[in-house]
Amino acid sequence: MTTHATAVAADPTLIEIDLPDGVRDRLGAELAALPDPARNIDWSMARYLQVFAQLPTGTLQQILDFGRHPDTPGVGYVRNAPVDERLPHTPRDGNPSPDKATFVAEGVLLGLTGLLGEPVGFSTEKNGQLVHDVIPVEGGAMTQTNRGSSVFLNFHNDIVHDATGRYDVASPDFLVLSCVRADHDGVAGTYYADARDICRAVDARTLHTLRSPLFRMNAPGSYVRDVAGGAEVLSDPVPMISGPEAFPEVSAAANGVRAMNEAAHAALDRLQAACREVAHEVYLRPGQALLINNRKGLHARSQFTARYDGQDRWLQRTYVRRSQWDIRYRATPGSRRLY
Repeated sequence: MTTHATAVAADPTLIEIDLPDGVRDRLGAELAALPDPARNIDWSMARYLQVFAQLPTGTLQQILDFGRHPDTPGVGYVRNAPVDERLPHTPRDGNPSPDKATFVAEGVLLGLTGLLGEPVGFSTEKNGQLVHDVIPVEGGAMTQTNRGSSVFLNFHNDIVHDATGRYDVASPDFLVLSCVRADHDGVAGTYYADARDICRAVDARTLHTLRSPLFRMNAPGSYVRDVAGGAEVLSDPVPMISGPEAFPEVSAAANGVRAMNEAAHAALDRLQAACREVAHEVYLRPGQALLINNRKGLHARSQFTARYDGQDRWLQRTYVRRSQWDIRYRATPGSRRLY
């Protein structure tokens, strides 16, 4: 895996954005004055757009281009964003903290989100919330979910169970991950493997197999746990990699992929190994965020030790769609959530 501590201008699959101190301070002052965005999300998103439109033009273009062009990097690393002056304890149940007095972190998360698309909530993931608190939860330490900590969270993209049988159709186009609090030991790494790098890393036979519909993805852990009673809910047979050679899309379920023959099983193992070989590695700290293209690549998380003492690792996450029009069949009447 490759670590990028400083800007790597020539790398076509990662951009790094450092906000100047003055920009950070101005954003922080404006965001600290705003209410909890959950009270009126549409007003809040409009206000965040006004705030983030004041970014330096070059920075603003970097983020906008990241979201709209097929040849741009698959991951963006934003540093020196504002943070809340005071934080409550990290919630232990994975739900939003009722004690948070300011919402700077939420503003950074949703402000960046608004430059990429629209936040989307699914009823089977964090109860349809638009801001997800990604926190280790006691009892979930060994799971391949955002509650886990004691095991490596395999390379995956965030998918959504869908009655069509294709779990990649309604999935987010992007994720934004923002760090509220780092883990105790500072060892929790977040990784991103770009599909373009993966395709270059594997041999032609493996790539052919990965492009064949020989895999079935298990539904997300939250769906299996809360809806399916712990039983696997497998997708239709799908390829792991699809799309044009220059702009491939990759899909893999964190909660398990079932290979349909021995060649597919070997290709799946090679895919995970290739991800480890080519991945960018980031250790998120408060004031830092990742912009993740959920179609151009796969992401993962290292294991770390959770203590469940109120000071554990705390990230916030959004699911982002460029448009919700083509998933309007999932709309829930009278709600902004999708089923």
